Amino acid sequence: MTESFDASMRLALAEALLAGGDVPVGAVILDPSGAVVATGHNERELTGDPTGHAEVLAIRAAAAALGSWRLSGCTMVVTLEPCTMCAGAVVAARLDRLVFGAYDRKAGAVGSLWDVVRDRRLNHRPEVISGVLADECGALLTQFFARRRVG
Repeated sequence: MTESFDASMRLALAEALLAGGDVPVGAVILDPSGAVVATGHNERELTGDPTGHAEVLAIRAAAAALGSWRLSGCTMVVTLEPCTMCAGAVVAARLDRLVFGAYDRKAGAVGSLWDVVRDRRLNHRPEVISGVLADECGALLTQFFARRRVG
């Protein structure tokens, strides 16, 4: 099933490269037909906004494009497992599906440390597909942090 999201994950990887000096995370939101309706990449450093995560920015853009905060029927494809804030935003936006690439063992909230999106106490639980192009997504992050340690 992951092959069906490879092309979308490649778009998210391209979006991640736009993050400049920020952690390279990219997100793409697909409408129910599979068309891209929004993208986002980390902009915390650029904007000084702690909520400037790729997922939050993509959700905001999708809501504006579709004219509704309810993103029912939509899919988010993101290069890194969402943190607690972003996993909560996925639930709040009523996204039907979350697809991610690399796991985040230090801050992941879709199975690594927490599992916000599958918490039965919440009123919405999206389908989760993990590990799509995980090696490529992880390599982008590894390279970024290696350059920061050297530089």
